[in-house]
Amino acid sequence: MFGSKKTVNFSNNHTLISRSAKIVGDLYFSGDLQIEGKVCGNILVESGQDARIVVAESGVVEGEIRVPVAVINGHVSGDIHSSKHIELAAKAVVVGSVHYQLIEMVKGSQVNGNLIYTGTTLAGEKDITALPGLAKPVAALSPLAEIAKED
Repeated sequence: MFGSKKTVNFSNNHTLISRSAKIVGDLYFSGDLQIEGKVCGNILVESGQDARIVVAESGVVEGEIRVPVAVINGHVSGDIHSSKHIELAAKAVVVGSVHYQLIEMVKGSQVNGNLIYTGTTLAGEKDITALPGLAKPVAALSPLAEIAKED
C-alpha cells in the first residue's frame, strides 16, 4: 500500500483536432489523438510509441493511418494499418484497405476496400489454410478450370 511503487502505463499526451480545424501534411504523434476535424495527410505514430487514434463521426482523414489502436466512426480515405486492435463503429466509412490483427465491426460500418489480416497464428495452433483439401486456388474450384484440364 504505502511502500509499493507500481508503474502505470498511462499517456498524458492527448491531442484534439476540433471540428473547425483542418491540418494539411503528415501528422506524427504518441498517446491519444482525437480527430473531429479534417486531416489531409498521413497519420503515423512515433517509432516505438504506444498510441491510439479516434476518428469521431465528424472527423475526416484523407491519407494513410498507421497506429497500434484505432477507433473509426468518421470517414477515412486511405489505407489503415493497425498493429493491435481496430474498431469500426456504426458511422465508419473507410475507402481503402484495412490491415488488422484484431478487428471489431459494428453494424452500419462500411469498408470499400480490402480487409487484410496481418496477425500470426499462435504457437501450437494449426494454420487451417495449410490443411489438405481446404486451401485450393480459386481457379481449381472453377468449372472452367475443369474444362481447361480436359483440353
